Amino acid sequence: MIRPETATEIFQQRQKRILDVIALSKPDQVPIIGWFGFFFSRYTGLSIQEAMYDPEKLEAAYWKVIEDFEPDLCGNPYGLIFLGPFLEALDYKQLLWAGHGLAANRPYQYLEAEYMLAEEYDHFLFDPTDFMLRQYWPRVFGALKGLEKLPPLRHIVSYGLGAPYGFAPFLQPAVQAALKTLKKAGEKSAEIAAWTGRFAARAHSEGYPGSYGSISHAPFDTLSDFFRGMKGAMLDMYRRPEKVLQACEKLLPSMIDMAVGASKMSGNPRVFIPIHKGIDGLMSETQFLKFYWPTLRELMVRLIEAGLTPCPLWEGQCNSRLEIIKDIPAGKAIYAFEQTDLFKAKAVLGDRVCLRGNVPLSLLATGTPEDVRACVRRLIDEVGRDGGYILDSGGAMDDARVENVQAMFEATREYGVY
Repeated sequence: MIRPETATEIFQQRQKRILDVIALSKPDQVPIIGWFGFFFSRYTGLSIQEAMYDPEKLEAAYWKVIEDFEPDLCGNPYGLIFLGPFLEALDYKQLLWAGHGLAANRPYQYLEAEYMLAEEYDHFLFDPTDFMLRQYWPRVFGALKGLEKLPPLRHIVSYGLGAPYGFAPFLQPAVQAALKTLKKAGEKSAEIAAWTGRFAARAHSEGYPGSYGSISHAPFDTLSDFFRGMKGAMLDMYRRPEKVLQACEKLLPSMIDMAVGASKMSGNPRVFIPIHKGIDGLMSETQFLKFYWPTLRELMVRLIEAGLTPCPLWEGQCNSRLEIIKDIPAGKAIYAFEQTDLFKAKAVLGDRVCLRGNVPLSLLATGTPEDVRACVRRLIDEVGRDGGYILDSGGAMDDARVENVQAMFEATREYGVY
C-alpha cells in the first residue's frame, strides 16, 4: 500500500515514464505493465466464476495482484470481468463464460458466427442503427428477440406521417418483454460503470495510471468478428469486395467516436485496439492493403489528431506487415505484439512507435524463472536499449506460473534502469 503523501508523486513518476517511451525517449527505467487477465484467479484462489459475479471479491483479488507486482499502468478489470449478471440479463449469445457453458475457472470463449447475413449488407449500409436494433440485437441478445417485431423507426416522423399507427407494435408482449430487459440491462450496465469508476479512482489515489481510457476496433475486425464471422468475411473479400469496403467505411466513424467519447469521459488518452484478422496467415499482403490497413490507419490518425494514443495489440504474428504499419505519425502510438519478432520490429519501427511486449505466454506457463529472466534481459538489452519500449507479456497471463511472473517483474526492475 502506497503512503498517501507519496501517491501523487508516484503516479506522476509512472505517468511520465509512459509518456517518455511513447515519445520514443529514455525514461528513468523500462516500464513494465503485465497483462494480468485472469491471472488473479491462479494467484489468489478466487474462481473466475466468482469474479464475474461478485465485484467485491474481484476488487480484493485484483488489488492483491496490483499491490504485489506494482505495474506502471493498471488495467481496470470491471468492463471485461464483472460481466456475469449483465450477460445473463440479456441472454447473450456470443460468449460462453465461467458458470454459463464453461467450468468455474475457464476464461470466457467467443462464439463467432454470421450474425449478419450476406444479403443484409444493403440494410446495414442504408441504416446501420435500424439494422442493429431490429436484426443484430435480437440475434446476439436472446432476451431482445422481441425487437424484431418493431417497424423501422425512421417511418415514424410526425402526427401525419407514421406516428398515429407506428407505435402500436410496442404493445406486443414480445416487445414489452424486450423493453423490460433493456431496463434491467441498463441497471446492470450502470453497476459495471460504478465499479469501473470506483476502481479507477482508487488506482489514481494509490499512484497507478490507468492502462486504457477506451477501446476501439479496426473496422474490418468489427465487421468480421461481430457481424459476418471469419468465414463470411473471408468469402466476402472475393464475392462482394465492394460491400466489404463500404461496410468498413461505414463503421469507421463509429469506431472513432466510440474511442474519443470514452477517453474524454475517463480522462485517459490511451485507446486499446485489439488486432485480429490483419495478422500474417489470415489475409495476404494485397488484401491487407486493400481491406484492412486503410481504415485502421485512418482510425489511428484520427485518434492521434484528437489528442489520443492508439494502442493496437497485434495478436498472432505480423512480421510481414511491419513496413506497412510503420506509416503513422512518429512518437504517437504504442504497438503491442503477441508473437511478432520484436527484435525485427525494433529495427523497422523503432524510430516510429513505442513497442510493447512480448515475453512469450508459453514461456511464462511452462518455463523456469531463469528462462524468464534471460528473456527479459535480452528484450531490455536489444529492444529497450534506446528507450521507446514497455516490457510486458505477449498476451493475457491466465495460465502463467506465479514464480515466472515474479521473475518477469523482478528482472525488469533489476536490468531495466537506464
